Amino acid sequence: MIESEPATAERRVAREEHIEHAPAQDAAPVVSDTSVSSEQIEMPLPRNPQTVFLGGLFLLACLTAMYVARDIVLPLVVAVILKLFLQPVVRLLSRARVPRAIGALMAVVLFLLVFVGLGTLVGSPASQWAAELPGVMPHLLDQFKGVQAFAHHGQQALDKLGLHLDLTGAGAGLSPATMAGSLLDGTSTVASHMLEILLILFYLLVFGETFLRRLVEILPTLSEKREAVALSTQIEQDLSAYLLTVTAINAVVGCAAAVAMWVSGVPGAILLGVVAFAVNYIPILGPICAAVVFIGVGLVVKGVSWFALLPVALYLGIHIAEGEIITPMLLARRFTINPVAVMLSLVFWYWMWGVVGAVLAVPLLAVMKIICDRIRPFRAFGHLLEG
Repeated sequence: MIESEPATAERRVAREEHIEHAPAQDAAPVVSDTSVSSEQIEMPLPRNPQTVFLGGLFLLACLTAMYVARDIVLPLVVAVILKLFLQPVVRLLSRARVPRAIGALMAVVLFLLVFVGLGTLVGSPASQWAAELPGVMPHLLDQFKGVQAFAHHGQQALDKLGLHLDLTGAGAGLSPATMAGSLLDGTSTVASHMLEILLILFYLLVFGETFLRRLVEILPTLSEKREAVALSTQIEQDLSAYLLTVTAINAVVGCAAAVAMWVSGVPGAILLGVVAFAVNYIPILGPICAAVVFIGVGLVVKGVSWFALLPVALYLGIHIAEGEIITPMLLARRFTINPVAVMLSLVFWYWMWGVVGAVLAVPLLAVMKIICDRIRPFRAFGHLLEG
């Protein structure tokens, strides 16, 4: 598979690789390793201003291209992330003597069945809420007249200071349709390119390892070949474990939220459970948006009273238990990323690609962390991302 080199050159390269890259092997990219302190890992800083300047220009050019060509780049990135998510299923089928192409097809069909099943499950409750909401909104607005008057006075005070904010919601920019459209920016791109995503996903599942093998063959030295294999293996293992674990946690959160809404007498409990499951993929901002949804549901069902806070209180209790107990217990030892970096990545990728970018923010940050920890010139930046 890989062209053999002379024995003396191979021993020399292996010896140089051992001396130069031994610290990088000890420092797992997203996996905590208490046996090796940060002082033992060499983290060189760039000292040539020309190198820093050219690197910054190259990064800016890459980000600009990703923004301009997001109709092409975003489906490809989604397909790669889904490939990492479904790769364990294909590998399990391969161990059961199922041909790789058939196993990849079965994994893609399974993903489609789950996706379509969730859509069918929430379709009826969503249509029911959409039909009932126009008749409930005037009654709620009448009960919130005092709040609207307070917002009007606050807007007048801000206008005197030269700050114009449409707090009353009278402007067209704050209409529900406009807000929903801006919030879901990017999801239409993924939906319109679903066939493209599925085709790329299928071929990545079938021929992904062949592509890696060809890439390794063209690398010049043995150390670079081993580094490429180790890097790709680390990314696949860590992200597959992360995605599977987070999906299982989010499924538990969704089921618990659905049961809590059913117990509290809220109609459409399955729909709200699916909402809790989906938004939990977006750290920080997802639970905030879900809390707003549950507050609105409580107001529609219970009216303006203390009982309207019951749905959001139950959801926050579930989310606190998940965020403070379950997730740290399952992921803290394996995935440790700086929360500030997570928040900045979330804001940046939401601006870049919309909601889909926010969902991909943590996996992309994890990939960046793994690559930086494995490549010597970027270890300092990887250390900044450490939790």
